[in-house]
Amino acid sequence: MRVLAIANQKGGVGKTTTSVSLGGLIASSGKRVLLLDIDPHGSLSTYFRQDPDTQTLSSYTLFQERKELSRDSIRRLIIATEYPNLHVLPSTTALATLERQAIGQDGMGLVLSRALAHIADDYDYVLIDTPPLLGVLMVNALAACQYLVIPVQTEFLALKGLERMVNTLKMMSRSRKKALAYTIVPVMFDRRTQASVSSLRTIRNTYPDQAWPGHIPIDTRFRDASKAGVPPHLFDATSRGAEAYLSLWHWVEKALRADELKTDIAPAVVANKSGMVS
Repeated sequence: MRVLAIANQKGGVGKTTTSVSLGGLIASSGKRVLLLDIDPHGSLSTYFRQDPDTQTLSSYTLFQERKELSRDSIRRLIIATEYPNLHVLPSTTALATLERQAIGQDGMGLVLSRALAHIADDYDYVLIDTPPLLGVLMVNALAACQYLVIPVQTEFLALKGLERMVNTLKMMSRSRKKALAYTIVPVMFDRRTQASVSSLRTIRNTYPDQAWPGHIPIDTRFRDASKAGVPPHLFDATSRGAEAYLSLWHWVEKALRADELKTDIAPAVVANKSGMVS
């Protein structure tokens, strides 16, 4: 089972759209996918018509029952979507209280890692949609994942959030005693604005080995797909956004394969420009 986290310490950068888009594409390829929502706002859960305000069995339950978790107890939290191979473990607003509860509690940073170990045979991929702040939930996601996708809005203010996220990764890598592989994904790109073009150039120049050479464009079809509760590629496979995420998935898949073979991910990725989206 491969675990990917979708994270950024800035909100509103398309983490949920990225999680749903990639998860839907992977599931459509025949792989078993779990989308794990640990954001108290529950945008991913809402996407699939699960209300975080009323959810009783959720990712919060993993933390409540962390000392008694089992394969069966985790399975009861998971909801099958109407799309083949795609399951959701929803969030709840109660997760917002977790930070306070975690004070002085041992092992709170490894709850997700231990929980996912129980269902490692059930899924090929787990994608974790994270909250936009550094705390016990993001620490859990970074500790549990083998690969990180960082969506970054192509605007000036988002670049500062990216810098903070990269610093967090360095800190986590020291505690993990192993560098965490990641890809920076420029999103919400609007070629009509100089600010967007300039920000994209800055991302690529500052992070030449980590930045995906493509970009996710602004596309109103994302909003339409979300309203319908349908993964973007199933809602409109020919839309610019859906095609861009398909290209991104091909890129990430190759990076994961390179990591498995213990090769140097960055040179392998840079050598292959087929994922570039114009």
